[in-house]
Amino acid sequence: MAELDKVAPVTEVAEVAEVGRGLDALFRPRSIAIFGASDDVTKIGGRPLQFLQKYGYAGAIYPINRKAGKVQSLRAYAGVGDLPEVPELAVVAVPPGGVLEVVQDCAARGVRAAVILTAGFSEMGEEGARLQRAIGEVARASGMRVVGPNCLGSIGVPEKSIATFSVALESALPAAGPVGIVSQSGNLGSYTMRLAAERGIGISRLLTTGNECDVDIADAIASLARDPGTSVILCCMETCRDGAKLLRAMAMAREAGKPLVVLKVGVSAAGSEAAASHTGALAGSDAVFDVVLRNGGALRVPSIEQLLEVGHAIAVVGADRAPKGNRTALMTASGGFGVLMADAASMHGLALPKLSARTQERIVAALPFASAVNPVDMTAQVSSRPELLVQALSAVADDESCDALILQSAYAFQLPRLRDVYIAALEQLRRDHPSRLVLLCCKPPREVAAQLHGMGFPTVETIDAACATLAALVRLGTRSEAVQTETAPEAKAALSAEAFANEASAKAALAQAGLLVLREITASSRDAALAAAREIGFPVVLKIVSPDIAHKTEVGGVVVGVGSEPQLLDDYDSLLARVVQKAPRARIDGVLVAQMARGGTELILGTKKDPVFGPVVMVGLGGIFAEVLKDVALQVAPVSESQAVAMLRSLKAFALLDGARGRPRADVQAAARAVASLSRFAVRHADAVAEIDINPLVVLDEGQGAFALDALLVPETKGKP
Repeated sequence: MAELDKVAPVTEVAEVAEVGRGLDALFRPRSIAIFGASDDVTKIGGRPLQFLQKYGYAGAIYPINRKAGKVQSLRAYAGVGDLPEVPELAVVAVPPGGVLEVVQDCAARGVRAAVILTAGFSEMGEEGARLQRAIGEVARASGMRVVGPNCLGSIGVPEKSIATFSVALESALPAAGPVGIVSQSGNLGSYTMRLAAERGIGISRLLTTGNECDVDIADAIASLARDPGTSVILCCMETCRDGAKLLRAMAMAREAGKPLVVLKVGVSAAGSEAAASHTGALAGSDAVFDVVLRNGGALRVPSIEQLLEVGHAIAVVGADRAPKGNRTALMTASGGFGVLMADAASMHGLALPKLSARTQERIVAALPFASAVNPVDMTAQVSSRPELLVQALSAVADDESCDALILQSAYAFQLPRLRDVYIAALEQLRRDHPSRLVLLCCKPPREVAAQLHGMGFPTVETIDAACATLAALVRLGTRSEAVQTETAPEAKAALSAEAFANEASAKAALAQAGLLVLREITASSRDAALAAAREIGFPVVLKIVSPDIAHKTEVGGVVVGVGSEPQLLDDYDSLLARVVQKAPRARIDGVLVAQMARGGTELILGTKKDPVFGPVVMVGLGGIFAEVLKDVALQVAPVSESQAVAMLRSLKAFALLDGARGRPRADVQAAARAVASLSRFAVRHADAVAEIDINPLVVLDEGQGAFALDALLVPETKGKP
């Protein structure tokens, strides 16, 4: 993937109203000019021209070559100024040094869009990046949309508008259909298109964005959200240059009723690098993408195979028929396969409800030797008489305890006699239950698969893939409304440098933002510590105060439960001795004497500034096990208190807050207020603060509050030259 020239955090003001504008010219151009057109069809400049003629593009084609004459039997022109009309789309395949001039000429002539296939720009270093920026500036100044450079281009399949040199088109153009594909990687996008075509999935558009000097992945998604011929969008994404645009594009797809299925590749190493705070280690950028995609209503999948399976299933079933729950009935003609199906269904989060007594009676009445529990083992009896299969299928389809059905068959659709039995039964099922979601786990011949798809039955070859696909359809059918991020708070006075000095100053700044802290006094001597403890009241906690020690427990810099004056004096001396031994170069600002919290549940609370989406707030199980258990919830900041409550409820450890095993219920609302307040603080001071770490946030019993016991503010400039 080419280097990023710049990323724009989602918290910045961004011009996103026109996201995806002007890309019709890529897919439905009335004329296409090819710069660098060649007679050699093995060259980048030769293949688009060959494909346009081979597959019957109906518009005007203008080869442009400085030698003019003819190229691949068509009259060629020396430049865009020599053409008899202004082409709507320019395909650029000239050497890197000539690209900027071509783009400038096209912009001056009024060309609506250009696809730059040429490589050799930001991926090659600073000189290439400078040239790429200049091309982007021409695009923005003129309004001409530019795809690339260093991209594999675009295809409008129904219109046979081909602006690519992809070898995937050498054998055939995919059949037209409702699935659009957008990808930052050219090869990944074209490979996905070819696999889809081999599976009989019809394609509407392919758009690969390459280095993204102008058109980016958000534009690509938005353009397909607007496209009337696309009903499902498959996206291969490596990263995002503009968080605000991506959020808007996902909203457009959702509002248009077009499911967006995303294969997000390239798990960032940033989350695993050494970080100053626990939050920095836990809130890696891939986890942030996961939250953003989920909030935007996208379905994230882990592989190309699932990208295709889920996209295919949605195209066949239709988004409106996605199941509204995860209750699944499994049907097979083999007990062994039934066990495998049950295991896979459980692994993918599908529930297997007990079928009603009436349903079981109907199954056994039709198939006396069947096992009528879920999974339903119909046995080989269904292989001879389609009416028996119809009766069993109808009984399960009528059962309201199930949201969807998976019918598995190893051989039925491969053998003509059995195929006829199953197809006859499925035809009857579709007539009786036109909206019932039934997914077929089988591998039929291509022509049979097309017949089943036409009847509204998606086919998935393996048991695991079938269960994973249905689980994705469940997520589609049960997804809640997209999370609406809180309005960013107005900026206030900048933080003073003192806020970053140590724990005490960090907590003082956070207290002003609405977080609760316990009484504490910083002492610079034994006598001062003793006086502080008398004022606060025993028991107390002693903690080293140092700008150079982020994790105090690692150097023995914390003593809890100090219950008397003699103990305080001893613990004060031993604490300083340990710190000096383990961190001899650390500056010591004193010892913090703090009120000791009694009981409660410890959480970790913090924020991290994501390079694309801005501040992200995190909450999870706290204490020393935060990074071990990694039970955390993330959201892009700021969040409301209700969103913060939802974050807390999503934790596996929420039972500890909710009174598990006789524990008193914790003050969840106070914890939510702390999350919301911290998120607003992070957004308000995003320019100055890179990370915030509160570990632990102790949540006391209901009505008693939630208090930040330790805090760390990491400045935005930390670690930068």
